[in-house]
Amino acid sequence: MAAPVDDMFSRCVDPAKASNCVEARFIDKVKGKGLFAKRPFKKGDTIFIEQPLVSSQFLWNALYKYRACEYCLRALETAEENARRLSGRAALNLPHPELCKVRPDRHQACPHCQVMYCSAECRQAAWEQHHRLLCIGSSHHDPDHPLNKLQDAWRSVHYPPETSSIMIMARMVATIKQGQLSLLRNLFTTALYEDRLSQWFTPEGFRSLFSLVGTNGQGIGTSSLSQWVHACDALELPSQQREQLDALIDQLYKDIDKETGDFLNCEGSGLFLLQSSCNHSCAPNAEASFPDNNFLLHLSALSDISPGEEICISYLDGCQRERSRHSRHKILRENYLFVCSCQKCMSQMDDADMTSEEEEEEEEAEGETEGDDMEDEMTDV
Repeated sequence: MAAPVDDMFSRCVDPAKASNCVEARFIDKVKGKGLFAKRPFKKGDTIFIEQPLVSSQFLWNALYKYRACEYCLRALETAEENARRLSGRAALNLPHPELCKVRPDRHQACPHCQVMYCSAECRQAAWEQHHRLLCIGSSHHDPDHPLNKLQDAWRSVHYPPETSSIMIMARMVATIKQGQLSLLRNLFTTALYEDRLSQWFTPEGFRSLFSLVGTNGQGIGTSSLSQWVHACDALELPSQQREQLDALIDQLYKDIDKETGDFLNCEGSGLFLLQSSCNHSCAPNAEASFPDNNFLLHLSALSDISPGEEICISYLDGCQRERSRHSRHKILRENYLFVCSCQKCMSQMDDADMTSEEEEEEEEAEGETEGDDMEDEMTDV
């Protein structure tokens, strides 16, 4: 009989395989635990696939009609519906509709409150995990229902873009400082209180839960249009048809950028047991993605990883990682409350303590000075 798999791996798609590939172990009191490779990985390898303990679509994202499965966050719009809404082109017809994997015929609504799921399986899973308690039935549009009041209160202090940005973190801190956190706690308590969970409803417990979600939440993005585009990229087509398809997609994204801007995906966040063990690096060797158009997190190797090597992701996006060490530290301190000591940061310890904006201003000033000097030299001649 096989040995039971550690709880750390319980949410992985293949727990036994994951436990043979990686291990979480304590590093020190500063970094806490980290995730380490138990076998070699090549660049591009999938290290593990994991389902979150809990996840939720962002409230503003849902309010702006980004339709996602209430359980797994799978996009519910077809690629064509998604493209029409985002581009503002109501009569748009996408070629190769067979490449869209969204199945509207499988979608199911909760019979009580009408929230939507991508399948009967997701509806049942949500009911068993949390929706039996959270379903508000015919009160779905009642502004005075405690859960609706809780969501409205959260939206009022947590504006888009709904990520761990500086401004959002500042507003979260302001919420605590101005006493608005107690309002959210009271609404949270009214909606969900139960004796055996009482420690989470004290001011200290609620702050701890608030911090847990804020510092460990992993962003989730799903898009039926993006999936369709990737499928189109993989098509083997005659050169003329390939050029026409690529031109259509390029124009579509231009139209979307003009009409909608950067908000293309169904967006939310989740808490992942194994992925949350990954520490940050400004030069990560792994990254999380959601290629299945749902909440399943794929952790993939960005470079070759040796057995015993720590597996690190980046809490910064690609542009932020290219900024100065001082700028990166500023973002990480304000969003995640730690000072990075990764290899990249240590190698830049002697760099000037300036933000990237200050560096740009200094370069511009130096350019102006050089220009003035050249003018002086030309005048002298």
